[in-house]
Amino acid sequence: MRRLTPEELSARKKRNLAIAGALVVFIILVFGVTVLNLKRNLDARAEAIAAGEPVGYAQ
Repeated sequence: MRRLTPEELSARKKRNLAIAGALVVFIILVFGVTVLNLKRNLDARAEAIAAGEPVGYAQ
């Protein structure tokens, strides 16, 4: 196994930071979509209750 040069170490660090950043962005995106879907479902449930429609999982 050979030693990496300072340039190679710097490139590895930049690549690792880019991958970490991409993972963080992906996690935030998935979390945001989940929260929006939950809010949409809660809004639909509130509208159904206000309209007097039955609300439940098994209909």
